[in-house]
Amino acid sequence: MRLLIAAVGKLKQGPERELCAHYLARAEALGRNLSLSPLAAVELPEAKAAEANVRRVSEAEALLAKVPANHALICLDPAGEMLPSEGFARILAKTRDEGAGGLAFLVGGADGLGQAALEKANLSLSLGPMTLSHGLARIVLAEQIYRAMTILAGHPYHRA
Repeated sequence: MRLLIAAVGKLKQGPERELCAHYLARAEALGRNLSLSPLAAVELPEAKAAEANVRRVSEAEALLAKVPANHALICLDPAGEMLPSEGFARILAKTRDEGAGGLAFLVGGADGLGQAALEKANLSLSLGPMTLSHGLARIVLAEQIYRAMTILAGHPYHRA
């Protein structure tokens, strides 16, 4: 099953980009043995509209345009469900085992995701009650995808 992270905004060069790439590469390598690859990440530019609601709508449309029709959809949203890492791993495995062609994760811009994306989501997922920058949220998501794969593979990385 293919995995896709589609996010608004660009990661800055340096440690932020390197750390995200590190977890994505580790997940890609491990995911091959779990039928959870390839793993792709795309960055979309932030909308330039003056009003936050217009930006959310525009960014949601752009993100949804990147998601293939056969992909299940998880939207990162502060009001979403909070899952333990094991629960997140079960979602990946269940989505794969049910025959989805892929699983896409959408990360909105500074104003969040537009309603169109949230309504299409199979799951709205919160990374926790604290506010995270876009870059940090993507790093946490990448690490949790890798962690979920280690849980599914029985790898000792996850020691909870």
